[in-house]
Amino acid sequence: MIIDGRKTAQEIVEKLKTLPTPPKILAAVLVGSNPASISFLNQKEKLAKELGVDFRIYQFKDELKNDDLRQEVGRLAKQNPIGGIIVQLPLPEHINRHYVLNAIPREKDIDVLGERALGAFYVGRNPVLPPAVGVVEEILKYLYENTKKYESAKNLKSAVIGYGFLIGKPVVFWLADKVSELAIFNENTEKLRNKLKNTDLIISGVGKADLFSAEDLSEDTAVIDFGYDMFGDKISGDFNCVDNAQFKIHYTPTPGGTGPILVARLLENFYKLNDTNY
Repeated sequence: MIIDGRKTAQEIVEKLKTLPTPPKILAAVLVGSNPASISFLNQKEKLAKELGVDFRIYQFKDELKNDDLRQEVGRLAKQNPIGGIIVQLPLPEHINRHYVLNAIPREKDIDVLGERALGAFYVGRNPVLPPAVGVVEEILKYLYENTKKYESAKNLKSAVIGYGFLIGKPVVFWLADKVSELAIFNENTEKLRNKLKNTDLIISGVGKADLFSAEDLSEDTAVIDFGYDMFGDKISGDFNCVDNAQFKIHYTPTPGGTGPILVARLLENFYKLNDTNY
């Protein structure tokens, strides 16, 4: 019952390979040397190179000041050869995330994190979706094609765990008018596990290993797990998939689930914003 994110991502990549490669630079801003951030950027760079996209990382020191970082992002944004900008999160604690992200113009905001792009998304007028929403869209397509229970989102009882900036908020907004019921929880919700029974679709982005398990769910539930929790060399998602077989839960594994699709949809946004026959 594993939902293979790598396979779905590759389907997106193969579609992109049939299109002209954008003749623009995809710029990624990295502040500091956080190993997880570097790992995520390397995944994006690898896929960009596979597609022939000119991907460039602009790295700055941790101690860079708030105004200086915004100025650097704004300077990149004004350069015509640059067609898309990523600011790799998280940023150091002294940096105002929104202040920096708002320096990215909507037409170059492939992550849909600046207020202009987010505002357009919330009124249904942005040309691209936030990548996390794109992941949910792709997995729902997979479920429609492979599971009779998911033939229509209108019949789904759904729950989103975590209401964060990157995952929860945009996913909740996008799902709200597409499903029959939508509940929002956080990791501290009392008796969270008991509240997940009889839910058809669960999207979780808390980042806390073993937050819930197959025993807490009804048979044939689908879990889209964005959670990322690292203990030493072991990476875990929010969903504990151990002994899942008897419950028949459809789920995205960590790693190899939502991550590859997220990167693929990010590159797809770059193509869409740079007018390559979309």
